[in-house]
Amino acid sequence: MNIAYPLVVDQKGLLASVNDEQHIEQLIQQVLFTMPGERVNLPDFGTGLSRFVFSANSSEIISAVQLLVQGALQQWLGNLIQVQVVQITADDATLNITIAYVIKNTKQQVVSQFSS
Repeated sequence: MNIAYPLVVDQKGLLASVNDEQHIEQLIQQVLFTMPGERVNLPDFGTGLSRFVFSANSSEIISAVQLLVQGALQQWLGNLIQVQVVQITADDATLNITIAYVIKNTKQQVVSQFSS
């Protein structure tokens, strides 16, 4: 059973659960939007994307963020997914993140989009 993130109570009064694909997408979301140092027992966990939201919109920053995201996903979720493509675009104060990956257990290809 995969518990939904963020925690939600279902109609039965139990913690809501999600399927494997949704669970992996929620894990990716946790890696992307957690600041390093935020988790006491995993001080290196996360990417710290919020530091880049108001950075200059340059190709160098975008490339650095792509490498940061790809490295964090490989480090923390490499046993579950194989990252194929990370694409970052900046739109004013919003980072748009598109990640293409393969779920290792099912060999299913997935494309997920996130915004920060």
